[in-house]
Parts: sequence; C-alpha cells; structure tokens
Amino acid sequence: MAKKIAKTNAARILDKEKIAYDILQYEPGDGLVDGVSVAAKIGYSDKTVHKTLVAAGHSKQHYVFVIPVSAELDLKKAAKAAGEKKIDMVPVKDILALTGYIRGGCSPVGMKKPFPTFISDKAKELDEIIVSAGKIGMQIKLLPEELLKVTNGQLADLTVGAE
Repeated sequence: MAKKIAKTNAARILDKEKIAYDILQYEPGDGLVDGVSVAAKIGYSDKTVHKTLVAAGHSKQHYVFVIPVSAELDLKKAAKAAGEKKIDMVPVKDILALTGYIRGGCSPVGMKKPFPTFISDKAKELDEIIVSAGKIGMQIKLLPEELLKVTNGQLADLTVGAE
C-alpha cells in the first residue's frame, strides 16, 4: 500500500482551483536537490522541470520567475518583462520570510502573498511543466496553461542564450 502523501499548500490550492496535477516524489537524502539532478531523479527532461526564482526590482517590488532548471535567468530580460530598470535576486536568507518556502522547495503556487509571476516563454512548447510542490522531495506536474492561470502568470523571454 502506498503511503499517503502529505498535501503541500501548492497542492491544496490546485485542488481548490480544480486544476489537475500529479505529485512526483524523489529522495533528497543524497543532497542532490539542484534542478538538473531532480529532473534526472524523476525521469523528466531538464526542459520540462522548472525552477522558481524570486527577485526584487529597483522599485522594491518582488517578482517570481519560473525557468527551465538548466537555464540561467537573464536579469536584463527579467527586468524588461517586469517593467523595472534593474532586478536583483533575493538573498537566500530572505526567501522563507518572503515566500513561506525554503530554497530548493520554492513553488510558484501558494506563496505567502501573490507576486507578479513570469514563466519562461519556452513553456508554451511543452505538453506539461513540472515545478516544486513547495517542499524538497516533491514536484508538481501540470499543464503550462494551468500554471499560468493559477499564478496569474505571463509568458516572457527570460533566459540567457539559446536553449
């Protein structure tokens, strides 16, 4: 008998919004919890698995960026998408207080408060997208358009170089 999976805040929100998703779990005990390692552990392409990054604009507004795990956020493109002059990553020590999530388990769904969210425009080419479920060891797989809907996100060109 499979053990019951404890619901994360992100999963509860998707349930409430009646959005279909699958929970994918992996063993984080080996310390390999970077996105590329997680993609390998759950058996999905590093183009399907996305990481959630939190940044602050010059205006002090916070933003969420969701990009493929093997990609790098282009801060100039991120600033342009957010309508900011400049954008900087939020220090890791501030992530929990700001989002309610820890580094490595930060989901774009269900943060303490909604922030403007931008999802890599590469997501429109995907049949499914995988993001953190809000805790290390757990991912959520859903349709890209459902992620856009539940985060009130928008697609944007956010990454460095060609992928």
